[in-house]
Amino acid sequence: MYPNMQTANAPSPSRRGLLRAAVAGSAAVGSVLTLGSAFPASAAPAPAPAESEAAGRPASPEEALRRLAAGNRRWRSCRQEHPRESPSVRLELTRAQHPFAIVLGCVDSRVPPELVFDQGLGDLLTVRSAGEVLDEAVLGSIAYGVLELQIPLVLVLGHQSCGAVGAAVHADETGERLPAHIQYLADQIRPCIDRSQHGDARVDATIDAQARRTRGRLAAEPDIAGRIAAGKLVVAAARYELRDQRVRTLA
Repeated sequence: MYPNMQTANAPSPSRRGLLRAAVAGSAAVGSVLTLGSAFPASAAPAPAPAESEAAGRPASPEEALRRLAAGNRRWRSCRQEHPRESPSVRLELTRAQHPFAIVLGCVDSRVPPELVFDQGLGDLLTVRSAGEVLDEAVLGSIAYGVLELQIPLVLVLGHQSCGAVGAAVHADETGERLPAHIQYLADQIRPCIDRSQHGDARVDATIDAQARRTRGRLAAEPDIAGRIAAGKLVVAAARYELRDQRVRTLA
């Protein structure tokens, strides 16, 4: 239940342009729950959470998704609540944390999960890598949230105009190598490139494919798969639209 997205500018053919796109512009498995193409407009807004940081935490994946959907509606209508920022919540968080969702997003400065979903301190465990690329540090961070903090939802969040994906597609088309460690990102994204599409449509389709592939790889991790099979966890993929700030799930 999330919104739409379309891809943006093709990266410059120069090496400097590729670097700028990758850094500045950046910014399926049977057990994975399919939740539809967009956040349900008819869904009742989540009730205002109690001031206590641990109170009213979503206990199920479905509740967690509804909480994120309600927050995204507030964000895109400019009615943010900026919840759980009070001195009492800050004090409570010195003793424990109870986040209800893990969001694996891109490093892009335009897609901060806490703002996009209008959540507060202690609500989200956020992990960010360019193009939602997985490595051992990212996997370990997500495993910590799932296994140690018992978080019921992992959301892989791609976004419109992803510079990392755009740079990977351009490098694949031209054969030009990207600078330093940025080539690693392109190599990880390359299997998702949709060569049946052309131009901006190719980048756009690859953004979705990369989010779906990352979701599938996470859901196939043995420890994570065990919690999915037990009904304690959902791993979902979604996409953020820069044009209208909507988030939609990717089936």
